[in-house]
Amino acid sequence: MIQLKDSDLAAAAEKGMDEFLLLFTNAYLQTVDGKLTPDNMSLLNGSQHTLLAWHFFTTEMRDGGFVQLIQNGYGGYIFGNPFAKAIKQFGATELAKLIYKAKEIYDPNKVALERETTDEEFNALYVDFEVFDELEEIYFDIEEQQTALIAAYVDEHITDFGSIQ
Repeated sequence: MIQLKDSDLAAAAEKGMDEFLLLFTNAYLQTVDGKLTPDNMSLLNGSQHTLLAWHFFTTEMRDGGFVQLIQNGYGGYIFGNPFAKAIKQFGATELAKLIYKAKEIYDPNKVALERETTDEEFNALYVDFEVFDELEEIYFDIEEQQTALIAAYVDEHITDFGSIQ
């Protein structure tokens, strides 16, 4: 059970939606000792997994886009699970559409995108998969608005995301 203090939630919310959501995802990461494994996946419920997947997605997108997201091992967690459908239920429909479009690129190229690479090969993936560039631009255009929708959903359904004390 993920437990959060009401006072911590209030303080994080006062700092903004990013801090509010980070309070949850940090609690999830602490629960799974910083890394999801088959043994600890069951420690989180579906809503918590969706929010954690969003955290990995947005963090990797800010750092290096879809290529980095996939190379860092999150392709299956994002595209192989009902993340897009779940995030749509959170109200982030534009983000869901974007993920579905990226999945259309990911699925047929999964082997090439997920293979172990040298630094040089990793950098070459950005050239080989320039098709992601347009989707990344769209993401940065919608990121703030979609994050606000996700934060509002979490706030309205807070008991799905943790136990508040």
